[in-house]
Amino acid sequence: MPPTSPDPRELRQFASDNYAGLCPSAAGALVRANAGHVPAYGDDPWSARAVALLRQLFEIECEVFFCFNGTAANCLALSAVCQPHQAVVCHEVSHLVTDECGAAGFFGRGLSLHAVPGPEARLVPEVVERALRGRGDVHSPLPRALSLTQATEWGTVYSVEAVRELGAVARRHQAVVHMDGARLANALAELGCTPADLTWRAGVDVLCLGGTKNGLAVGEAVLFFRSDLAREFAWRCKQAGQLASKMRFLTAPWVGLLESGDWLANARHANAMADLLDQRLRRVAGVRVLAPRQANSVFVQIPVSVSAGLREAGWRFYTFIGDDGVRLMCSWDTTPADVAALVTDLERRMPEEGVTL
Repeated sequence: MPPTSPDPRELRQFASDNYAGLCPSAAGALVRANAGHVPAYGDDPWSARAVALLRQLFEIECEVFFCFNGTAANCLALSAVCQPHQAVVCHEVSHLVTDECGAAGFFGRGLSLHAVPGPEARLVPEVVERALRGRGDVHSPLPRALSLTQATEWGTVYSVEAVRELGAVARRHQAVVHMDGARLANALAELGCTPADLTWRAGVDVLCLGGTKNGLAVGEAVLFFRSDLAREFAWRCKQAGQLASKMRFLTAPWVGLLESGDWLANARHANAMADLLDQRLRRVAGVRVLAPRQANSVFVQIPVSVSAGLREAGWRFYTFIGDDGVRLMCSWDTTPADVAALVTDLERRMPEEGVTL
């Protein structure tokens, strides 16, 4: 009998960075915002401060809005820049395609997604060029926007130069560039560049900036770097049920995250824990790493029977690629002890060399 595994309920899980709670700086700001009465619907000092901090961070007087979740942020932003007869070019494994339940078409009143392939979940200029060129007739949707996911669904990142090249392709076709930045902070932590350099200076027109995966409880920010694209966006948010009456409870945690610097520190820590996990897993016989570790996730191939055993023991993670490719996601609160516990349990369950299960 192998030794008893640690009780995963006493540890942190690896299914998603959505599993983690509020980080202390965000929680502290939320508590402070709870004191007294302030104006509703975003006319409060917390919301004003959050907008000012985001503009300062991105070094531009952009238009800023807040939504409850990433699906609404992405799809409302795209509905604002596209007409129903138009299409968004995106990667075939992007969150827009695989995990948003057709919300782009719902909010965009029929808006289409043109999903194309690319290595390691990244789009490449030649494929985007063909997709944005389209067929040129009225029988297919007219390409209008390009959507980039940063970091990607496979945990890879676009370099500044890669975003700039894709942005240049989009501009040649008069297409708007949207960025799903649910894990933008993790990409920035990996690349070491400024938020401005990786977004609007590289050609991004509208960014959906993730907070939930980086230490917040709820709330994503939508930043329009072109103010003309934000026209009437506030009405879209209201109609879609995304205007919070007590807006300060969405925006105050952003203030805590940004003023403390934890927006980047959290991402750096999550990336570092993923790097540690990646290094440990590469030393386990029978485990194959499926994608380079560039953000806060690790993708590995392990036997189906081993995955089943880990889940029976209480570990939580997603099978992401085929039947045996799993995603292990680290969070702002993941610890080296969490990594060690998971890897140790995995090693105990791996079949002996030469034995197929």
